Amino acid sequence: MSEIETKLSAARTRLILDKPFLGALVLRLPMLEADPAWCHTTATDARAFYYNAEFIDALTLEQTQFVLAHEALHCALSHFARRLHRDKYRWDIACDLAINPMLIEEQLEPCPGALHLVEFEGMTAEEIYPCIDESDQMNTHDQHIYDQGDNHSGGTPSGGGDQPNEQTAPENSETPPAPPTPSKPATQSKTEPVAKGANQPAPLSPSEQEKLAIQWTQSLAGAYQQAIQAGKLGGELERMIGHLLQPRIPWRRLLAKYMTATAREDYNWSRPSRREGDAILPSLRSNELKVVIGLDTSGSISDEEMRQFVSEINAIKGQANARITLLACDAVLADDGPWIVEPWEQLQLPREFKGGGDTDFRPVFEWVERHDSACDLLIYFTDAQGDFPNQEPAMPVIWLIKGKADTPWGQRIQLN
Repeated sequence: MSEIETKLSAARTRLILDKPFLGALVLRLPMLEADPAWCHTTATDARAFYYNAEFIDALTLEQTQFVLAHEALHCALSHFARRLHRDKYRWDIACDLAINPMLIEEQLEPCPGALHLVEFEGMTAEEIYPCIDESDQMNTHDQHIYDQGDNHSGGTPSGGGDQPNEQTAPENSETPPAPPTPSKPATQSKTEPVAKGANQPAPLSPSEQEKLAIQWTQSLAGAYQQAIQAGKLGGELERMIGHLLQPRIPWRRLLAKYMTATAREDYNWSRPSRREGDAILPSLRSNELKVVIGLDTSGSISDEEMRQFVSEINAIKGQANARITLLACDAVLADDGPWIVEPWEQLQLPREFKGGGDTDFRPVFEWVERHDSACDLLIYFTDAQGDFPNQEPAMPVIWLIKGKADTPWGQRIQLN
């Protein structure tokens, strides 16, 4: 066994003893030395951990633990299967910005070049992704080689795999398939260098991606349960993994569910049915659902996101027979509001809102109390970074949240 292999084995053993949750995941990845022609640092294709021997040699033992755990979390969190339609470069950056803060909180020493921005701590890759721009000068320290993107990937070749769709923990499944073995170099002339390690593996096929996603989620759930029972998992890592293992329901479906559940449709005896005969029969009467929408215009929500939100409300309100009152607010209500839309009218963003100023949710609730106290539902679209009313109002409240902030009461629905 070479010194590099001994170093990797020692780092993995220490993870198993000190961080059993991470250690259990790292054990799932065979460690293969890669040809430095393509692997500049470390890499994973969800089948194995590939490494550049010179890069590992330059790391401390603590940093070696970090890179092992980093690649294992990419696999366990199914980043290779969650990219979907997203831009490869931005997704790869978002995945690293989601993983690294959790490892740092676990007191693992980051390797040189590891991305870490405080403002993204506690956020998932799906939540971080909209905040990343293609012009951002950031590169991942590792290579994500589970797929082939048609986008640029910064200075270091990398690739990535949300938003999880609605799913539950998968059934027991077999272990991930064995990684590709290092291929033997063809006969070469004396002037051509011989490959020092494994060639770059082919990207995952759709069937491989689906199969590995199930297997890695099963491994994640098993390691999570064992670590919780042993009292060896806590902090942001426990919160994030527990959140990701919960069944996923898209926010649009949740919003539609709450709006239609609030809609009132029942038989009414005050309007007799116009039928022949002396009997008074009930008639089906649909009562109008009165919905107030608070729109955070402080700058945290883009115009495009506002338009998408309004479009979703517009699609749902006809089904729920909803009359919409739209209030735009940063620290104060917009002067030219409110905007009222009847169930049969098209709901559109009334104008472009310029971001700026602080965020205060109280003006919207105060307006409702003064002008529309009988409203059936209040929906607030925001990042939840602002001043809340001291008391929970009588009407149901849905917070549609972009970001990681919490709300003191009401139903919180995560936008991403």
